[in-house]
Amino acid sequence: MKLAFIGIGNVGFALADNLEKKGHDIVIGHNNPQSESVVQAVSKNPNFKIVDMQKAIDDSDAVFLATPFSVNKTLLETLEFKAQILIDCTNPVGKGISHGLDSQISGAEKVQEWAPGANVVKAYTIYGFENLMNSDFPEYNLKPVMLIAGDSKEAKSLVERLNDDLGFTTLDVGGLEQALHLEHMTLLWVKMVRRDGHHPNFAWGLLEK
Repeated sequence: MKLAFIGIGNVGFALADNLEKKGHDIVIGHNNPQSESVVQAVSKNPNFKIVDMQKAIDDSDAVFLATPFSVNKTLLETLEFKAQILIDCTNPVGKGISHGLDSQISGAEKVQEWAPGANVVKAYTIYGFENLMNSDFPEYNLKPVMLIAGDSKEAKSLVERLNDDLGFTTLDVGGLEQALHLEHMTLLWVKMVRRDGHHPNFAWGLLEK
């Protein structure tokens, strides 16, 4: 697939680099090719291409949004989506590692509001970038689970195929309103790892009878 990335920091690069190694074409959508994050990403993986944001969106099979949540409204309202799949990898984090929208609405629902032409799927937020770089847990006969939420079955099906390439089992938790609960899982992970010092190399598993 041709995959566009808007935002290429720790999370964006981990996903882009992993997916490029699995055979996908990666495009960084950025209007400033000399941006520090873009230069660093290309220095680590010279197979990435850099194009204007709107062209990246227009020409891709799916777009990853991996920016700081605080810039999403201003950024997305300058872009046009025509039913493209927009994978929301961002999180609204507030003071004291709280939910940045006071748990009244998910950040993914706001992303859908700001990009009304897109088919938004919430994914890749319940772990830090470490597990997006490498999802292997060879001592277990079980893949880690990636929880996703969205209103478009077609869009979620594409994300499931990407999850397969990344080494995750997919659990579809429902419509986009369910993204609020995934964002709370993000806060749990961040508090455990970034605040309290738990190592990042753990993941959730799905066990079913």
